Amino acid sequence: MMPMLTPFAPRRTGMPRRPRRGIVLLPSIITVGNLFCGYACVVYSMRGELGVAAPFIGVAIILDMLDGRIARFTETTSAFGVEFDSMADMVSFGLAPAVLTFVWGLSALGRVGWAAGFVYVSATAIRLARFNLQTASQVDKRYFLGLPSPAAAGVIAATIFQFPHPITNYPAVLSAAVLVVGPAILMVSRLRFRSFKTINFGRGPSYIPVLMFVLFVALIYSEPQWTLMILAYGYMVSAFVGQVLSRVRAGRSGPPPAASES
Repeated sequence: MMPMLTPFAPRRTGMPRRPRRGIVLLPSIITVGNLFCGYACVVYSMRGELGVAAPFIGVAIILDMLDGRIARFTETTSAFGVEFDSMADMVSFGLAPAVLTFVWGLSALGRVGWAAGFVYVSATAIRLARFNLQTASQVDKRYFLGLPSPAAAGVIAATIFQFPHPITNYPAVLSAAVLVVGPAILMVSRLRFRSFKTINFGRGPSYIPVLMFVLFVALIYSEPQWTLMILAYGYMVSAFVGQVLSRVRAGRSGPPPAASES
């Protein structure tokens, strides 16, 4: 006689539990949202609505932070998801910022503006390819090697969100070239940028991260332009500050003691 199955019977061990199809597709759906934000940024940039186009990059950054975390949390990571995420990042953090900056001021430089925008797009592609290889080789996950492409795009988006009107005078137009070439160089550099994925708040009260998030939302609501500018540029210069602090600590510790002669 077969045993009766009850709704409260424990699940047999040894059989892997397959996630539901909707859960499996959720990270890819979020990645599609990231891709759409990059596409929308390009469309609004071509229409000259830079104040509308720039925030789409910010939304893409948030979605890019979510898709990987949700995939790991639901145990639905896959090789397809990694490659799909890189393709979406290339549009949202490579092509879209370049087009946004070109309409904002690079177009006034002619061929030099074309070249500066292409340098940024190429650096983003190199950065994303290197990141995929680093993920596979198990490097120190506390740091990113080179400025992450979302952070580089965030610097451009925050600047244009603060100053959304196109620039035409020559000194300001040169700043548009610096705005794309500077982050491009940092993306392919060997500088180490801190990853927030591994930050541990220690054994302190669990409400501290919640309070920090509430403070962030309040600042965004009250002064969105300046808050995003400070965050974007603060993270960009954090690698230089970290290098200075490391050299200061190394200088305080002093050189290693010399070996005594026997």
